[in-house]
Parts: sequence; C-alpha cells; structure tokens
Amino acid sequence: MRDNFAKQLDELYVSVKNMGILCEKAIEKSARTILSNDDSEENYLTLVKEVDDCEKEVDQKEREVENLCMRLLLHQQPVATDLRTVSSALKLISDMERIGDQASDITELSKYIRNCGLHHKLHLSEMFSETISLVKKAVDSFSNHDLDKAKQVIKDDDKIDGLFNKVKGELISIIKEDTDAELCIDLLMVAKYLERIGDHAVNIAEWVVYAIEGVHKDI
Repeated sequence: MRDNFAKQLDELYVSVKNMGILCEKAIEKSARTILSNDDSEENYLTLVKEVDDCEKEVDQKEREVENLCMRLLLHQQPVATDLRTVSSALKLISDMERIGDQASDITELSKYIRNCGLHHKLHLSEMFSETISLVKKAVDSFSNHDLDKAKQVIKDDDKIDGLFNKVKGELISIIKEDTDAELCIDLLMVAKYLERIGDHAVNIAEWVVYAIEGVHKDI
C-alpha cells in the first residue's frame, strides 16, 4: 500500500513540474510576441498559436493533477506531511492555471504593441525574464520539496514589483508628453499581467511552505 502511495506521489511531483514547464513556455512565447519586433507576420501568428496551445495544455494538465490528487486522498488516505503535500498541490495548480491564462492575455495585447519602439519595452524584457525565473523556482520548490527555494521565491517577488513600478512611472511620464495614451495603457497592462504572474508564483511558494512546515499565512 505504501509503495503504491509513494509511486503516485512521485507521479504528482512530475505532473506538477510538467505543468510548470508548460507555464514557463507560455510566458516565454508571449514575451516573444511582445518583444520580437522583427518577426514576420507568419512567425508571429505561429507564436500566438503556440501560446494558445500551451494554455490549453495547462488546463488539461490541471484536470489530470486534480484527478490524481483526488485518487490519493480517497484511496490512499494520506496523513500529516503527505496530506499537506496533496492538499497544497490542489491549491497551487489553480495558480498555475491562472498563469497560463495571463500569458494568453499578454499575447492578446501583442497585436497592438508588438511593433512599437518605446524604450521602456526593455524593462518589460527584464520583467519577462524575472517572471519566468520566479515561476520556475516556485514549481521546482514543490517538485524538490525545497523549503529554502520556496522562501527565496517569496523574497524575490520584490524584484518584479520594483520593475512594475518602474514601467508604470515611465509610462506616466510618456503619457504627459502626448504619446499615444492607448498604447501606454496596453503596455501597462502587460506589466500588470507579469506582476500578477509573480504573485501567483508567490502563492505557489507559500503552499510549498505550508506542505513542509504546516504554516500558511491565510490559514
């Protein structure tokens, strides 16, 4: 019985990690739709479709992980740390599903802003990089049962918040110079989606802390 539980628990870790890889791909490809000004229309449309495909795969993976968690809870009846691990997985995959949605939302905005030349897109490039790194570390902290990495994710979110404030401040200045306000708002929305993805990564990390230590700030 215990061997079967351990096997299913390993399957859970792998499934969550694979779901995280899909989230990372979705963000990376959404970044290219925003930042790659020199892409042909054909390449751009291919990227848009790839983001959409990733988002659908994330949704499918969420359902698979939910089913696996329910089997573990109903048939294996885990206790203590194992119970918290399964319960945390059920919580954090919801954040991962939202990450996939927000990567898709960013791609929706790309059609309006991908060819703009405003200099602050460089900050968005850094935001994309930091966000992908944060999501990867958050998911890895669950898959590897790594408490230190989870706590580092919570701290590192400040970097993304700082970049968001930098983008917001620059856009406010640009709007005052009579630059296209609608374009600036779209760029701000991209930054906001990235800031929210960072928040979801923090949520994931907080559930990892709960799984290991039994403490969650909202419980």
